[in-house]
Amino acid sequence: MNREFMKDYKRIVIKIGTNSIMKSVSKVDYRKIDRLAFVCSSLQQAGKEVILVSSGAVGVGASVLKLKEYPKSIGEQQAVSSVGQSALMNVYSRFFQQYNQFVGQILMTRDVVDFPLSYENSKTAIQSLLDKQVIPIINENDAVSVEEMNHQTKFGDNDTLSAIVSELIDADLLIIMSDVEGLFDANPMTHKEAKLIPYVSEITEEIRQMAGGVGSDFATGGMQTKIVAAERMLAKGKAVVITSSEFPVTLFDIVEGQEIGTLFKKMDK
Repeated sequence: MNREFMKDYKRIVIKIGTNSIMKSVSKVDYRKIDRLAFVCSSLQQAGKEVILVSSGAVGVGASVLKLKEYPKSIGEQQAVSSVGQSALMNVYSRFFQQYNQFVGQILMTRDVVDFPLSYENSKTAIQSLLDKQVIPIINENDAVSVEEMNHQTKFGDNDTLSAIVSELIDADLLIIMSDVEGLFDANPMTHKEAKLIPYVSEITEEIRQMAGGVGSDFATGGMQTKIVAAERMLAKGKAVVITSSEFPVTLFDIVEGQEIGTLFKKMDK
C-alpha cells in the first residue's frame, strides 16, 4: 500500500514502552531517549504536533532505587512508580532541552475518560500545551491507579492509553514503538521464517491469532494490546503504525511515507 498520504498527517501520537527505554532493570537507555527527544523536537520544528505517550515510571524508579527486580505488590509498585515518574520526566526534560524543546507532563487514570467534564479538561490540557508548542508527555498515573471489580481507574497498558489519547485529541496517526519491527505472521523470536506483515486493513481473528503471546520482561503489554489499540483507531478511521524502537530516527521515514513496520488503516472505498 502506498503511504504517501502520511506526509499530510499533522497530529501524531508516539507511544514508547518501558522495554524500549530500559536496557535492564537497573539501567536507563539514555541513547534511546536522546534520539527520541531529537526526533520529536525536529518533527515539532517541522510543523507537526507531537504527543508522546511514555511508559517507564516503574522501570526508572527501580533504577533510581537500585532494585534488582521489579516489585510485585501493588503498594511497592505505586511507591516505585512515584519515585520513577519524577525521575523519568527529569530525564526527558534534560534531553529535550538540548534541542530547545519544552515538554509538559500529563498523568491520566482511566476514570478521566469516563466523565464528560474530566474528558474535556484532559482534551483542553493537551490542546493548550500544543498551542504553546510544548510537547505533552503522557503516562498513566501508576501511583494512584487501581484495578478492582467495582472501581476501575487503571488503563492496564499504555498501548490502550495511547489509542485513547489519540481519540481524545483526534490524532491523524498513532505510532507504537515496540521491541519488534511490527506484526509478523509468526513469532519472530521462535520462528526464523516469520514474515513481517506490512499492511492490515481490518482486525480479523487470523490477525488476533498472529498477535498471540505475552510481553517482554519489562513491559505490561505485548502484541495483543497493540492490536486492540489498532482496532480502536481503525474504528475511528485513523492510522496506526507498529514499528521497532531500536532506531527512533526511522520515525522521520515513517511520517514521510516509507514502508516501515506494519501499517493499520482501513482500505479506502
